Amino acid sequence: MQTTNGGAKAKDPVLVVVQLNGGNDGLNTLIPYADSQYYDSRPTIRIAEDDVLHLNDEVGLHPSMGELKTFYDEGKLAIFQGIGYPNPDRSHFRSMDIWHTSAPDEMAEDGWLGKTIHDIDPQADNPLLGVNVGRGLPRAFHLPGVSVASVSSIDSYGVLTGMSATTQRASALDVLSRMYAARDGQAEASFFIGQTGIDAQRGADTLRSAVKGYTPAVDYPAGNPLAASLKTVAQIKLADLGTRVFYTQIGSFDTHANQAEVHAGLWQRTSQAIAAFYADLKAHNANEDVILWVFSEFGRRVRDNGSGTDHGAGGAAFMIGDRIKGGLYGEYPSLQPSRQVEGDLAFNVDFRSVYATMLQRWLHVDPDPIVGGNFEQFDLIK
Repeated sequence: MQTTNGGAKAKDPVLVVVQLNGGNDGLNTLIPYADSQYYDSRPTIRIAEDDVLHLNDEVGLHPSMGELKTFYDEGKLAIFQGIGYPNPDRSHFRSMDIWHTSAPDEMAEDGWLGKTIHDIDPQADNPLLGVNVGRGLPRAFHLPGVSVASVSSIDSYGVLTGMSATTQRASALDVLSRMYAARDGQAEASFFIGQTGIDAQRGADTLRSAVKGYTPAVDYPAGNPLAASLKTVAQIKLADLGTRVFYTQIGSFDTHANQAEVHAGLWQRTSQAIAAFYADLKAHNANEDVILWVFSEFGRRVRDNGSGTDHGAGGAAFMIGDRIKGGLYGEYPSLQPSRQVEGDLAFNVDFRSVYATMLQRWLHVDPDPIVGGNFEQFDLIK
């Protein structure tokens, strides 16, 4: 817990990560509407200038991003233009691994958020310091010894929750704990698996009991998977369990075909979900200690393919929050064919600079060992 200049206790800063699965088309997200080459390159999926939500005299947002435009107008939305990394990889799996491990030049195992959680809580005292809302566990959280809760549904989350009888479940959990308790000479792998199970049990029971008092202050959009996930994030955040990092995902932004309709729907759901989430936090006086990071593994190619776009390189990413200095960061990549990279937008912002900024200036941890070097940071957090 931090202390403010006035001596009052300030809440620990919280990071919420939203992953746009599939490779979001940055060119139709942050649209260079004043550049004629945009229209020449995209005869079938271009967005008309009159429909673009203008941010300045050169670029604007997709018309389905009205709620995010409001955040921008309020100075609470930072947009990173041409974000990426050197020698881009157009494979979904490899590129996402790079973002998750912050290691473009090697096949790394450990995730950047796993390292972050270990730095914040080296003794692993809080099994709920990191929470993924969704199925599976993102590679970004991977680190031996770090336990992360992965919650699809709070009601069904837990260990042996299918047992209806309280005494029966308590007995089974006791057996489980003794099975996995540390023993002399126990193999490291077995101990790790066992400790993970014990942490999952401990975190699950704490989580399920703590969130029961939550009542949303807004109506989250129905039929919107991201809205449902962010509602769960708000529920856990407001339970004050010490969670510092949340993660969730929405997809698929892999718009090889029918992009105009699909992309519009995805951004409408994403924008509405984020707006509802922040309105809920604000109503509960919990908005100032949360920033939200929105990214995708890569952008799309400059030229459309007749119905959509194929895998590209430089894209757009977003940071949202009351403590964010809103605006455009980095230069918009040139659409000049001679300055493209094999038909893609070149990257202008290394994502590791944004990671380093969030780590040091928001989460207050040393970024260098986590991002693999010393990277220039942005002055974007108040």
